[in-house]
Amino acid sequence: MNQTQQILFDEPGPRARRRIRIATVIGAVALVGALVAAVQQFASHGELAWSRWEPFTTWPIWRYLLNGLWATLKAAAATAVLSGVFGLLLALGRLSTNRLLRWLAGGYVEIFRTVPALLLIYVTLFALPAYGLNFPLFWKLVVPLVVSNSAAFAEIFRAGIQALDRGQTEAGLAVGLRRGQVLRLVVLPQALLQLAPSLVSQLVGLLKDTSLGFVVSYTELLYSGQVLSTYTHLLIQTFLVVSLIYLAVNASLSKFARILQARNGRLTGRGGVPAGPDTPADPASPSPEGSIAR
Repeated sequence: MNQTQQILFDEPGPRARRRIRIATVIGAVALVGALVAAVQQFASHGELAWSRWEPFTTWPIWRYLLNGLWATLKAAAATAVLSGVFGLLLALGRLSTNRLLRWLAGGYVEIFRTVPALLLIYVTLFALPAYGLNFPLFWKLVVPLVVSNSAAFAEIFRAGIQALDRGQTEAGLAVGLRRGQVLRLVVLPQALLQLAPSLVSQLVGLLKDTSLGFVVSYTELLYSGQVLSTYTHLLIQTFLVVSLIYLAVNASLSKFARILQARNGRLTGRGGVPAGPDTPADPASPSPEGSIAR
């Protein structure tokens, strides 16, 4: 157990570990039982018949679903890039010495972290066109997701910057760098390196948010599955296949995040500086807020 985990809770003792193992076994048995019951229900209603699964062995069906997956990945990539850029700017705004800029950035983050992304999509779809802002279909999904996710990225970046040791900034200033150069050349590269696992994990949630594209009729993966199930009348089979596709993509991203986390852990073990949104800043040291960004 690392230092952060020890701060959050005590390591369980022998009795607690035994209770955890018993609860895990009971939960696993219950899950297996539920799966067996579900399979039996599907079989009794003919949902496991080969004729209902055979269409998913044909290329036209998979081509249609893969086109939906490609649309999902495009929307997720555009949202990730724009949210990352705006999130970094918001994080720097929250760390600025300018009180007005700090207040505006903080207000944006606190508001849009709590507003549901679906509500923002409704605003983009129904409210903005009345004022002459009628985005193309792709941007009707991406713009609300960027507004929502940039607030989350801002908090990740801010936590990573604040978690860096204050000596990094002081060392840069000591060798004659200006504060902007210290931020660009010293602070941000280290923070981004340590935050890489958290940023990749955020992409998992962002990818799932693209499923809200059905509201604007954007043909992402879930909406493609809805259209396909209407055409083939294979509701259960279609959405099981779509779920497996989502599972494969998100599991790959989660695996990548674990690889990055393990790599950063090895770097930290060799003397690197740990940082991340879950790493609390040292309460005894002054906050870097206002000392780095302008």
